[in-house]
Amino acid sequence: MSDENNQQQTAPAGRNAKATLSVTGMTCASCVMHVTDALNEVPGVSDAKVNLATGHAVVSYDTTKASAPALEKAVRDAGYGVARDTALLQISGMSCAACVDKIQRVVGDLPGVSRVAVNLATGTGRVEYLSSITSLKEIKRAIQALGYVAEEKLEGEAALEREKRERDREIRRQLINLLIAAPIGALVMLGTFQPYWIFPNILPEWMNNKVFLFFLTTPVVFGPGRQFFVNSYRGLRRGVTDMNLLYATGIGAAYLIAVINTFWPDAGFGGREATFYEAAALLSAFIILGRYLEAVTRGRTSEAIRKLMKLQPKVARVIRHGQEVEIHADEVEAGDVVVVRPGESIPVDGIVKEGYSAVDESMLTGESLPVEKKPGDEVIGGTLNKTGAFHFAATKVGKETALSQIIQMVENAQMTKPRIQRIADTVAGHFILGIHALALIVFLFWFFAGFGLWFRPETRLILTPYVLSGMGVFGFALLTSITVLVISCPCAVGLATPSAIMAGTGKGAEFGILFKGGDALESTSKLTTVVFDKTGTLTRGEPAVTDVAAVAMNQEEMLNLAAIAEKNSEHPLGEAIVRAAQNHGHQLPDAESFDSIPGHGVVARWAGKEILLGNRKLMAERGISLDAVVDQAEAFEDGGKTAMFLAVDGKVNGVIAVADTLKPTSAQAVAALRAMGLEVAMITGDNRRTADAIARQLDINTVLAEVLPQDKAAEVKRLQEQGKRVAMVGDGINDAPALAQADVGMAIGSGTDVAKETGHVVLMRDDILDVVAAIQVAKATVRNVKQNLFWAFGYNTAAVPLGMGIIYPFTGLMVSPELASLLMALSSITVTLNALRLKGFVPGIKKGPPGRNAKLEQQVVPEPREAQS
Repeated sequence: MSDENNQQQTAPAGRNAKATLSVTGMTCASCVMHVTDALNEVPGVSDAKVNLATGHAVVSYDTTKASAPALEKAVRDAGYGVARDTALLQISGMSCAACVDKIQRVVGDLPGVSRVAVNLATGTGRVEYLSSITSLKEIKRAIQALGYVAEEKLEGEAALEREKRERDREIRRQLINLLIAAPIGALVMLGTFQPYWIFPNILPEWMNNKVFLFFLTTPVVFGPGRQFFVNSYRGLRRGVTDMNLLYATGIGAAYLIAVINTFWPDAGFGGREATFYEAAALLSAFIILGRYLEAVTRGRTSEAIRKLMKLQPKVARVIRHGQEVEIHADEVEAGDVVVVRPGESIPVDGIVKEGYSAVDESMLTGESLPVEKKPGDEVIGGTLNKTGAFHFAATKVGKETALSQIIQMVENAQMTKPRIQRIADTVAGHFILGIHALALIVFLFWFFAGFGLWFRPETRLILTPYVLSGMGVFGFALLTSITVLVISCPCAVGLATPSAIMAGTGKGAEFGILFKGGDALESTSKLTTVVFDKTGTLTRGEPAVTDVAAVAMNQEEMLNLAAIAEKNSEHPLGEAIVRAAQNHGHQLPDAESFDSIPGHGVVARWAGKEILLGNRKLMAERGISLDAVVDQAEAFEDGGKTAMFLAVDGKVNGVIAVADTLKPTSAQAVAALRAMGLEVAMITGDNRRTADAIARQLDINTVLAEVLPQDKAAEVKRLQEQGKRVAMVGDGINDAPALAQADVGMAIGSGTDVAKETGHVVLMRDDILDVVAAIQVAKATVRNVKQNLFWAFGYNTAAVPLGMGIIYPFTGLMVSPELASLLMALSSITVTLNALRLKGFVPGIKKGPPGRNAKLEQQVVPEPREAQS
């Protein structure tokens, strides 16, 4: 087992620490509130965030005042469980009971370790721990520091498998309950309807016997339905309420009325003909059906995280002491030389040292085509080697790998609540207490006023055969208040946002788009303006030769002479000319002499010729006429390109145009954003003419030119003061203040350094189309959240008054408890299924065929040569 699979966040040294607990048993927003309150009550806890959809609680605490066992105890005392990691270790070197005691004492003292059991006879140890506080590697190191050898046994439980096992156990438990409750509930329903419609002809009369129905229903209520009573008791013991209390009250009251009307029919609850056995049985069955379907669907919303975790390789081959050895991937250390063969996953991040291959990085970046790798290229852990074999030096291991950072970022995003969820959680947290208060008010109303005003002997329950002619005032009021309790659905309100946020952030991760929080996702959906930095974002970030206009010599000869002159130059434009010549196959000898003239250009001598390459100032100082090329130079400059003049032995021989080329997809991205109704702006340090030339090519109307790097944040703020919601897109290097200032900062082309970015959204690929995709994912996710909340609040707004009997005075019909439970179960299931629709969502900008942007290649953007300095 690799504990890296479950690593959430290791506690930092010192007083402050952060732990992630996997909490079991939570079913609704009220549970979230109870767990949060319980953790916040632990002395030393400064903050606790609990997420229903993930089942995780992230706790910040002072290690001198609080401990992992204290946090775990608080959760368990609240009536919930904490799933621990379990590791089985093979320990060699032990010789006596003192060795056992020493290991158990040292490991047991590690923070986060809750239980240690070491067996001398078998040479094994079993450790239960929280990997968010102490990693398995640290446990093994502690044992090895005592002089023993500790190796992990393959039976160890990875966090991924543990969580899946917990979820599967819950699914299996509820399925068994459902398989018991559903058929028995159906039999009770048939027995109840035996005297009606066609059933007297096909069902024996004894099936309607109330004692028979009592014996059928009792195992359902105290078997599959027992969980609701037990969980309610645990909550009430600590003075808290949750959905289980609503269920237990509804099931218990329906069952109790049925028992009373069976054995004491004259007690005033409707008589022998108003037994609600089918209500108690079907209430249990429908609620359990809801629990089962929620457990199944909720697990699917977190598939993105599980897919990422499964990418983490378990083993690695490294060269140590000249030998190739196989070790666990989490034991690779920075500097190790790792061997990768065709078809194998790359275990950690690193730099290729020897060999050549193509690597499939689609699982992390969304890039469909394999990426060629040669010595000096970077490889990412978790990606798949396709063809060749190679060796690489490990640079990032453990939690520092890009994959671990991505998993951490996605999990953090799912733990961070957007404003809309905080509002919904506040409502849901107080919902249950409010529903109980409302049920009491409903009871009092029908008991003291409603029954006398509107009760009629022919009163019926919807979808039941009952005529409540014998129902007394107490029974009628109680039945109505039970229906109110059962029909309400705070689960739908509590699940509406986190289920959609989980699916949306996971969907973003599939395309290499990482939202740092649910609030970032919400803000991205509300953008009105997108500001692009020019260099490295809209453009490739390096100049290239775009045109060669020669006079009195051919273009190749002119390019060759210019490159010889610039060979020793360190100026970016000079390097662009050298690259162009080399790409044309020119062999570049060293110049006999070379002199760089700051602000003007360069002077070189080769083969007896004096070569000048530079701007107008250089040519004017040397008295060289530019009449033969001035028109061409001005045409280049009007297009925003930088014109560099070449003169040989005092005569001008031509002009070379250099510019920074646009990325192939920049124009398409800008057009897509404008089509979405967003304002697109560009910010650059270039002069106005250069900036305008870029803007014309991209159809950008708002241009912020001649802005120094330190002033970019102020320009973003100025746009915000105009009431605009601004996204700043940059490479995350010089743009950090502006990225932080923007409502949404998008750091593009992050590669493996995803955790170091200032941006609220991290785009792993250097593709500007991902900006469009990020906004489309955010809009789809927030739209899904709003749909869920509309349904959740709309359902309760409509259903609760229905349960209160609002239609009864006009129709003589009341909602039956079993119908109420069915509606309640369908409500929460509907919310989760709607969130699952995001699994199939593909951003519109990603639907086109690859290569459709080829026509956009070779558009150019100017790179002004500021006086050849």
